[in-house]
Amino acid sequence: MTVNTHAHITSWAVAIILFVIAATFLNKAGKEKSQKIVKMILRLFYLFILATGLLLLFGGVEINGEYIGKAILGVLTIGFMEMILVRSSKQKPTGLFWGLFIVVLILTIALGMKLPLGIWRF
Repeated sequence: MTVNTHAHITSWAVAIILFVIAATFLNKAGKEKSQKIVKMILRLFYLFILATGLLLLFGGVEINGEYIGKAILGVLTIGFMEMILVRSSKQKPTGLFWGLFIVVLILTIALGMKLPLGIWRF
């Protein structure tokens, strides 16, 4: 079970790093080709996140509302990441989506750490 947890955490940590690189540094530098490559790699990591998350969800734990809420928040986090990338590439405002992304990301991580496989287990 811990291997799946480590794979999940590693996947979303790498995804957040790639997202920040694509959304801020490469976007401001105007490097479209590099940004496109990083976006495609990031989308692959979205699949890793979803796959490892599903393995954790259906890997022998009793599914309750917290797990379902965490899954929904995780999908929303990925959705806001993608919305920011798409809107920034079209030169549209992204301020609202950045705010929503940060709030949902914090909630997702906090809930994940509170669940039985997390480090806060109360």
